Amino acid sequence: MAMKALAIGTSVLDILVQPVESIPPGQGAALVDNIHITPAGTAGGTALTLKKLGFDTYVSSACGNDVRGRILRQLMNERGINTDHFQIIEGTPTTGSVIPIRKDGSRPALHLVGTEILYDVEKAPWDLIAQADVVHYGAPEFQGGKAVAKVLRAAKDGGAITSADLLAGGSKAVVTWIQDALPYIDFLLPNDEQIMGYTGETDLVAACRKMIDYGVGCVAATAGKDGAIVVTRDTVTKVPAMKAKVIATDGAGDSFSAGFLKGISEGYSPAEAGVWGVATASLTVVGVGSDAGDFTDEDVRKKVEKYLASVKK
Repeated sequence: MAMKALAIGTSVLDILVQPVESIPPGQGAALVDNIHITPAGTAGGTALTLKKLGFDTYVSSACGNDVRGRILRQLMNERGINTDHFQIIEGTPTTGSVIPIRKDGSRPALHLVGTEILYDVEKAPWDLIAQADVVHYGAPEFQGGKAVAKVLRAAKDGGAITSADLLAGGSKAVVTWIQDALPYIDFLLPNDEQIMGYTGETDLVAACRKMIDYGVGCVAATAGKDGAIVVTRDTVTKVPAMKAKVIATDGAGDSFSAGFLKGISEGYSPAEAGVWGVATASLTVVGVGSDAGDFTDEDVRKKVEKYLASVKK
């Protein structure tokens, strides 16, 4: 029976255009190779890969009663993700982004803040939270630490693995705002720039350890072309990036989160789960969008076991 994963928080509808080097002036036009629409966000994007990796996957986010909201849920449903616990917000547009992707895979974003800030924790699916094996909170900064602590405390009381990833850029104010939730986060899954900004540290390991001092169980931070680093109270493990023909990096962080959680759920150590995360991300960046890459948990497992065997030699 598949393990049950619930992603709560921010889901976004992304429109990705690739490749884009500049916006044509005036009424000009430019030809592109690809325009792609996909669910994304630290909840929705992570859910896409959790489903690929074999989880029975649920998403509870807020969206508007608009075209973007309907498309967002439809695309998730088509992939076998349950969206019955979405909160439909009248009068506010569904959060969305337009993402022009450069030839090197990097991408700025044109972002519409909408329903992502209106998710009501009091209306969260409490029965599902208590039953889930994994509860991942995407962008807890939008609801704040006291509200998110209710969710993650209930998840831990039910025996779930808990995790969180943030959207906000690095600022110490973010940590202050979510500090009540930190003791209930087993695994914090930010990127390197975020974690250093949150803590004011210029050294990545020191930044991760400071978050552990604040109450987080473990930090697994992505570091772009340098792979990832996994820090517990007693260990530091660097996991190098795996070879991939990078087309776009927009879904890499969420894919890493899903892969990491898959490893943890199967009993791998945090360090080994970091390899799961990096391997999963390497299979996502070969295409455009958070849903990129046609792979399963077995494809990731082969890459993980090959890497683990090589480092044990």
